[in-house]
Amino acid sequence: QVHFVESGGGLVEPGGSLRLSCIASRRFFGIATMAWYRQVPGKERELVTIMDTLGFTNYTDSVKGRFTISGDDAISGDAAKPTVVLHMNSLKPEDTGVYYCNIEGWITEAAGRMKYWGKGTPVTVSS
Repeated sequence: QVHFVESGGGLVEPGGSLRLSCIASRRFFGIATMAWYRQVPGKERELVTIMDTLGFTNYTDSVKGRFTISGDDAISGDAAKPTVVLHMNSLKPEDTGVYYCNIEGWITEAAGRMKYWGKGTPVTVSS
């Protein structure tokens, strides 16, 4: 089982910035992708950005040039615990939602490839 410690969400004015971080509770045998999703009430969870282990990234059009995903083991202080970070700049009211981190991979050599989710951290962009 995997748990995540998520932090960085909150209330920010339009044009402001936030940094979300998500630290896994254990090592992974292998990681395929790290990602952030967003969900607003009444809508399905949508992919915001995704990064593979080679560092290739993809962003939904609405956040391109404003959001950046990265992996940063220095945050956890333990290079064995995957950490995924989302830097959000020039925030807009339409960025409001609950943000979920996601790591897809293998927690053991014998385990199948699975998606592991954080519990979500709320972001509200409002004046």
